[in-house]
This record gives sequence, C-alpha cells and structure tokens, in this order.
Amino acid sequence: MLKFQEAGGIGTPLILLHAFPLTSEMWRLQIEALSNEFYVVAPDLPGFGASSDFESAPSIEQMAREVAALLDELFVPQPVILGGLSMGGYASLAFARLFPEKLRALILCDTRAEADTPEGKANRDKMIALAQSESGAAVVEQMVPKLLGETTKNLRPDVVKTVTRLGLAQSDVAIANALRALRDRADSLYLLPQIQVPTLVIVGEEDGITPLAAAQTLAQNIRGAKLAVIPQAGHLSNIEQPEIFNNIVRDFVRELP
Repeated sequence: MLKFQEAGGIGTPLILLHAFPLTSEMWRLQIEALSNEFYVVAPDLPGFGASSDFESAPSIEQMAREVAALLDELFVPQPVILGGLSMGGYASLAFARLFPEKLRALILCDTRAEADTPEGKANRDKMIALAQSESGAAVVEQMVPKLLGETTKNLRPDVVKTVTRLGLAQSDVAIANALRALRDRADSLYLLPQIQVPTLVIVGEEDGITPLAAAQTLAQNIRGAKLAVIPQAGHLSNIEQPEIFNNIVRDFVRELP
C-alpha cells in the first residue's frame, strides 16, 4: 500500500506521481495551490518516502498497479486526471495502458515515451553499481545538477537545497530499485496513438534530460494533445516555476469536457 498526501476532498480527482529520486513532497506547491478546486492525491511510489519497497522485481508497471490499488483503497469511483513527471510520467503511461477505464485525462511532464537506449541502460547500471558500492546519496549528488535548469541553479539556491534534501533522504535500496525499473521499462511509443483521453504535455524549456523534442514526440503522437513549454525551468518544471505550472494545469482541467 502506497503512502500518500491528499488535500481538497472534493472536486475532480487529480493524482500526481513524482520524479526520481524524490517523493510526493515535490508536489507541495501544487497541493497547496490546486486543492481548493480539485481533490489532489500525491503518493510516494514504492520504496520512496513513507511507502514500502517493491515486493517483487522492480518495474514501472508495478508502480502503476500500486496507484490503481490506491485509488480502490480511497474509494475513488470516477476516472481520474493522472499527472506524472519524469519517472512519474513513465508510470502514468503504464497506467494508461493497464487501466484506460480509470482515466479521464493525462498530464505528462518532463518525460518521454521511448525506452532507454543501450547507452542509457549502461548508465543506469553504473548508477546502480554506485548506489551499491557507495550509497544512494552518491547517485543523488550526481543527479541534482542535471535535474535543474541553469536559471534555477544560478538564481534559486533554495530550490537546489530542497531537491537535494529530498533526494538524500531516500534509501540506497529505493534508489537502486527505481533505477532497475527505469532501465527495464518498456517502450511506450506504440501506445501513444491509442490514448483516447485529453492529454497535456508539459516540458521545461531548459530540460536537458527529457528535452523539448521528447515532449513534441508525445504531443504529436497523442491525438489532440496540448503542449506547454515552461520558460526558465529544467527537468523539475513544477518546482522550478510552480506558478506557471499550476496555471497551466488549472486551465487544462477546467477546460475538460
């Protein structure tokens, strides 16, 4: 069972899935801003935050199944708006494949449809080895500069501190298992034309991990998808430019049929 944060209690259910190597806490400013209008639920994915580790082989599909189980546990009867950033975006795409009947809309943030390339898989293996030989903290310290845009790193030391703090709080096991799930995830390109729900794709202008081209691939292959580019934001666009991010999400949800 996933641990989670929730706020609002009424309105359209908005489920937010976090990035690697963070927790539901990365959505704090979204929970605060959007819960007066929507029922916001932000779970900790397996192994992160207060949630227990994977009970079987780590996988993105298992993350999606855990989210579906959480919705059942919360007695959410209607289809939900599911938003995910980076790793959370991969889990959102897996959810769309496994549980299309539970979806009202998708929000895919700073993520991609493609599986890891051979080079990408090799890099994951190096990170797993680093987590095992040294610590998950060593992985986080390498990753944080890549997660944030240049504007944020130069002008927002508070954001750099917050992201670092959240990452360093995660266990070595959680870091390694999530890396295995990311490395082994399936390619979702084939799925995109099959998605039938309204979809919003968000990307930070300075995202070097899943850049604009990856977001364009999503938007161009999902029928009717909208693409929003957030200026002066890197891979963690919701943290780096929260007000712009929140307004984009709010407007998208308000316009849903």
